[in-house]
Order: sequence, then C-alpha cells, then structure tokens
Amino acid sequence: MNVKMNEDKKQYWFVIKQLTGKEIKRKYSRSKLGVLWSVLNPLLHMVVMSAIFTAIFRRSIENFPVYYLIGNILYSFFTEATKSSMTSLADNSTLLIKLKLPMKIFPASKTVSALVNLGLSLIPFVAVLVFFRIKINFCALFFIPIVILLYLFSIGIGNMLSIAYVFFGDIKYLYGVFTTLLMYCSAIFYPVSSLGPEMANVVNINPVYSFIYSARECIMYGRMPDLKRILYMLICTLAIYFIGNLVFEKNKNKVIQKV
Repeated sequence: MNVKMNEDKKQYWFVIKQLTGKEIKRKYSRSKLGVLWSVLNPLLHMVVMSAIFTAIFRRSIENFPVYYLIGNILYSFFTEATKSSMTSLADNSTLLIKLKLPMKIFPASKTVSALVNLGLSLIPFVAVLVFFRIKINFCALFFIPIVILLYLFSIGIGNMLSIAYVFFGDIKYLYGVFTTLLMYCSAIFYPVSSLGPEMANVVNINPVYSFIYSARECIMYGRMPDLKRILYMLICTLAIYFIGNLVFEKNKNKVIQKV
C-alpha cells in the first residue's frame, strides 16, 4: 500500500512538473527575453510607481521602492496563481476526460508556475535591498513561511475559482474587477496611516494585506509581525485552504459531467 502511495505521489509531482514547465514555456513563447521578463517586470513597475509616488509619500514611507516592490511581488503572485488556476479545468477538459489524473493537478500546476515566477522576481528584489542598504537580520527568514502561507491561501482560492468557472464563465470578468479592488485595498503603494479609520479597518481585514504587511515588517524593519497578525494569517490560510479543498472535492464529479 505504501509503495503504491509513493508511486502515485511521484507520478503526481511528475505531472505537475511537466504542466508547470509547459505553462512557463507557453507564457514566454513569443517573447525574445523569455523568463527574463519575470526579473525585469517587477523592476520596471517599481521604477514607474516610485517616480509617481515617492514625492507624495516620501515623508511617511522610507525606502518607498522597497516598500512597493514587496507589495507588488506578493500581490502579483496571488493574482497570477488564482487567475490562472481559475481556467485550468476548463482549458484542460480533454485531458480530464481522456487521462486518469487527479483533477487537482491542473490548478496546482498553475500555482506552482506562479511560485516559480515569484522565485525569479526575488532576484531583482535582493539587488534592490542591497542598493538601498536595507539591513537584513534573522527576522527576514520569516519571509519563507509567509510565502508558504500565501501559497496555500492561493491554492484554496484557486480551487474554488476553478470549479466556479466551469459552471459560470462570467466569473472571470467579475474576478478581474475584484482583484482591481483588492489591489487598492492591499496598501501596495500607499501607507495605511494615510487612510481614515473606516478604510484602514477594511485594509486590515484583507488577508492579502496581512501577508504584505508581515513581509515588510520582517524584511524592511527587521522585526517580527505582531502575534495577532500572525494568527490572523494562519487562520485565514487554513480556513480558505480547507474550504477550497472541500468545494473542489464535492464538485469534481459534476465538473466531469459538465466539461
């Protein structure tokens, strides 16, 4: 039994690896710079946003380019992972019918692909930290569990969206509007202190902002996030991850009938 389970796990990860590689190649197939765009894109965004907002927030945000880059990298990972997971089942309907593969492989491969792009975007991020002479201490290691929690959170959202998209294609456009709203509620390029109490509360209950805030705390300021913030991230992640898996498991047979 254990041998069979190990073989199934190896096959599971082999398929995810192949699908992830295919997704990355497809994404950059018409680009001469290829995966280099994963390195250049966050830098270009940082330069543009810094040119616009540094003068506005220079008194309230020290090292604004670093502040923005942390928010942009994590937010971009979340939106890429969830948006690509959304259409993963519908786009692979032929494989779902013809091959006996675990259905979760398809949204999972999209999230792994987004994680690879996140890893590539950390290359210019480290260079920016060095350029702005950000002092890194042991608290920066907490960035790793933050990414892991955000990864699991994205899987949960992605699983729910992938099921919903099969039955309601318009959710793709609604989710596009939602992620735009989410961006403005994640304090990517502005300080929460500039908001009124009501709006600040809205931002603080946004789980994505909690990931961004915690990453800034441990990297920019060399301190751990407060315990309430850590517990909030953990609770939101576990809740969304398990709800996403529950929704997926309950509806996967209906998906086969629909596609």
